[in-house]
Amino acid sequence: MQDRRTARASGPTPSRPAPRRAPTAKTAVSRPDRLRTDRVQRVASRRPDTTDAAAGRRAGGTTPPAPRRSPRPVPPSRKPAPLPEEEGTTDQYIWLSLILLFLAGYLAVSTVSYLIYWDVDQNIATWGNLFTDIRQDAMNWGGRIGAILSDSIVGRWFGIFGELLPLIVFFIAIKLLKLKSLRLRRAIRSTILLMIVGSIAAGHFFGPDPHVFGSGWGGTHGVLIARWLDAMIGYEGTSLLVIAAFCGTLYYANSLLIRSWAAGLRAYNRRKTEERRTRRELEHLEAQEKILRMRAAMEQKRQELALQETALPGPAEPERPDAATPAETTETLSDTPAEPDAAPVPVPKPVVLPAPEPTGITGQALPDTACPEPADRARLVQNYNGSWGYLIGYDEWSQPIIYSFDREAYYYNYYGQAAAEPNTTRLPESDESEEEADDIPFTLETRPATPVAQESAPSAMPVGEPQFAAREPVVQPAVPSHTGTAVPPDDTFDAPQPAPSRPPVQTFAPQEDDPGFIVEQPEEEQVDDEVINSSDLYDPTLELSHYRKPPVELLDDHTKRVIVTDEELVENKNRIVTTLENFGIRIDTIEATIGPTVTLYEIVPAPGVRISKIKNLEDDIALSLSALGIRIIAPIPGKGTVGIEVPNKDKEVVSMYSVIKSPKFHDSRADLPVALGKTIQNETFVFDLAKMPHLLVAGATGQGKSVGLNAIIASLLYKKHPAELKFILVDPKKVELTLYSKLEKHFLAKMPSEEEAIITDTQKVIYTLNSLCIEMDARYDLLKAAKVRNIKEYNEKFINRRLNPEKGHRYLPYFVVIVDEFADLIMTAGREIETPIARIAQLARAVGIHLIIATQRPTTNIITGVIKANFPARIAFRVTSMIDSRTILDQPGANQLVGRGDMLISTGNETTRVQCAFIDTPEVERITDHIEHQQGYPSAYELPEYTPEGEEPSAAGGDVLAKRDSLFEEVARYVVANQQGSASTIQRKFSIGFNRAGRLIDQLEAAGIVGHSEGGGKPRQVLVTDPMSLEMILDNLS
Repeated sequence: MQDRRTARASGPTPSRPAPRRAPTAKTAVSRPDRLRTDRVQRVASRRPDTTDAAAGRRAGGTTPPAPRRSPRPVPPSRKPAPLPEEEGTTDQYIWLSLILLFLAGYLAVSTVSYLIYWDVDQNIATWGNLFTDIRQDAMNWGGRIGAILSDSIVGRWFGIFGELLPLIVFFIAIKLLKLKSLRLRRAIRSTILLMIVGSIAAGHFFGPDPHVFGSGWGGTHGVLIARWLDAMIGYEGTSLLVIAAFCGTLYYANSLLIRSWAAGLRAYNRRKTEERRTRRELEHLEAQEKILRMRAAMEQKRQELALQETALPGPAEPERPDAATPAETTETLSDTPAEPDAAPVPVPKPVVLPAPEPTGITGQALPDTACPEPADRARLVQNYNGSWGYLIGYDEWSQPIIYSFDREAYYYNYYGQAAAEPNTTRLPESDESEEEADDIPFTLETRPATPVAQESAPSAMPVGEPQFAAREPVVQPAVPSHTGTAVPPDDTFDAPQPAPSRPPVQTFAPQEDDPGFIVEQPEEEQVDDEVINSSDLYDPTLELSHYRKPPVELLDDHTKRVIVTDEELVENKNRIVTTLENFGIRIDTIEATIGPTVTLYEIVPAPGVRISKIKNLEDDIALSLSALGIRIIAPIPGKGTVGIEVPNKDKEVVSMYSVIKSPKFHDSRADLPVALGKTIQNETFVFDLAKMPHLLVAGATGQGKSVGLNAIIASLLYKKHPAELKFILVDPKKVELTLYSKLEKHFLAKMPSEEEAIITDTQKVIYTLNSLCIEMDARYDLLKAAKVRNIKEYNEKFINRRLNPEKGHRYLPYFVVIVDEFADLIMTAGREIETPIARIAQLARAVGIHLIIATQRPTTNIITGVIKANFPARIAFRVTSMIDSRTILDQPGANQLVGRGDMLISTGNETTRVQCAFIDTPEVERITDHIEHQQGYPSAYELPEYTPEGEEPSAAGGDVLAKRDSLFEEVARYVVANQQGSASTIQRKFSIGFNRAGRLIDQLEAAGIVGHSEGGGKPRQVLVTDPMSLEMILDNLS
């Protein structure tokens, strides 16, 4: 039996397998599963040993079964070995994860390179071309297979959000490695949702766009689902659904983070609430401790006073009236014994302050007291909870103070003792200290509601209001303590006054409008508006303060509303669809937008249709519609559609009247707003010339170029003041801009030596443009001295009086230089014209000088590369050839215009078709006459003098003295008398322009009256010190 147990304990040997028996704890040790081991041990502990029982029966038949043995515990150091099946499974996961990691990296490289080379590899990005034409290499970094896979993922499936698919594969590969520290399930689900929802959102909001991955930002998947949703629930419903799905995806992806933030916020709020509760409890305990200390001090003082009164002889006390008869009057007290025959003086009933029921520190109600407070010590104070009460002062002979403390408010009643006088009232204290209180007299006087002198009339006092009689108090503000309670002032509360034999009796009612209480609410003193306005901002329009801008009634309303009929629209639509279908081009949708001159038909071609195929059918569509001026926009920027512009049969005239009255122009805050006309959408086209900054206008003769220039000038005249804007007009034809010569003293600028404000001579044009270059350099010097970068910042500083005119600073108006027939100037002057124009175009934007050049010959020898590079804004009216259109706009289209003001304007980013506003010659005359008849400047704005290089400086100096200004002698006497000479001083003193003042300074310098300029805005030194010497110089000059 012992041998059998030993053999069973040792386990089966390798040579002879053990017989199959019920599992025991010893055979279960080799199992790797710990849970299975525990279950086997429990089963083995409950099952009897059948082998031992059978051996016992064979031995004696009656031998009892062997006792149950407890299983041997598993050693903790021995680790269960994995089964062969689990080892194979782990290896498979590792190999599969490695394959997925490689696939994720390959897809990431392929899809990223697809964003760059998708259009180059578009012809081979199909599975049918995988093994065809192997010589053509794919530009994709993943080769042909990478190009095909990325085109399927990005182009045909999920669009730009297909870039998330390699990330999803990467997460799955990491998940197979069973890294428990990473939570990848939520990341995988969130990324899949974001990829699907983002594709639908991009397809819905951006639509199909063949120029982006061949299908659009959302891919074919996103576009098709977005179209289906639009058809089911509409565009707005789809927008709401997409936004809600996108927000839900973001919330699901970041829900753990959001919950942690919310938990942190709740914990922060709980912590702050506990801190506030603890602070309130501490303040409450502090107030209680202070009250207890005050009560103890006053109780000690009361006992001391009681002992003193007991030791000193005092007047006899009358008996206290019965408390059960409140109608009886309380007896009076006096310092001297009353005569027996004297009649008692009637005394009014005591008045109790209106206060809440007093409670002690422990919350129990204090004994009721009928205590009229002395009015001479009463002040109206406000508790911290907003309620009002009376604070009563006390003196050195004070009785105990009764405190009433409440959780919501602190309320204190102070009353003390005064010298006994006639008409006094005995005041009882609380029940517990009644005997001690009777020893201390108290005096209270009452007075009527109005200050009327009388002997004694207690019956005339108002009933129901607290009334007090006292000397005139000197009101002092209560000082709040750190616990929020009002602390009584010091003993100097009452002003010392002589006590009259019988003081007048008055009544004081604590009302809001009672003059007895003065409530002071200190306010911070403010400076008067007159003091603030004493340093007004500089107003450049003050010299012509009565100038009035032209009214809009001066313009004629040429608008003639033309209605495009439905028959015309349907007919043109059918012809466009038929023409495209004849060439195998299918259309999904088509929309029409009616403009003043043309109608825009927006078509959405079917998937797979190339845009170049539609653009090549421009002439065929024009032939089918029997119309000229057909222009195809493929694609329309920002829409993903192809536009076909078809001229209307009846053109609508856009008047300058309707453009000026439009809110878009009226509410414009641009520095130089220009209203040019209306777009196809019938919206007023307004741009800021200061941001262009220069404008090139070109077009054939009779196509509306001169009307466009008049529209630009009229827009600026309707918006700007003469002090803010100056024109320099160059008109070689001598007839186009002559009407504006009436504006010479308001809006025009010229050189001092010129007689006409409109420049027509070529040589004078050269001088004027070079003079503008001198003005430009001078303005840059002013900007440098003011430490600003552009004219807007400089003028803002000058208006705010942050620049000193004594140092040469002045207000700088904008210059708009309009050069008509630029081709003629180039032919006659050549490089002499091109050089200053190129300098101004390159540098003058920051100093407020803007060029508008117009020509009818837009050839490359007229519009050179230097000019085109500095004129980003260009206007093209109808031209005769596509080459001219490319010269102006760098693209065709101007040759397809219909004329009569139809134009294309390019601002560098996009090209817009606009119908120019029409303004006729009589309208221009009325505008110029309206301005001419108003007060203007003495002369036109004078530009700096320009001296050609061939002339000698001495000759120029002689010319300066030979052409002395009419104010020369007067200015010379002023400079010598004040011993100060500067252009800004002369400009302000004599109300002349800055250029004229500069010429006067040059003449004074040539005459030897002032010295040379020292630079830096410093005044010049005056060389003549006395008037006698000046008169001799003037006599010699004359």
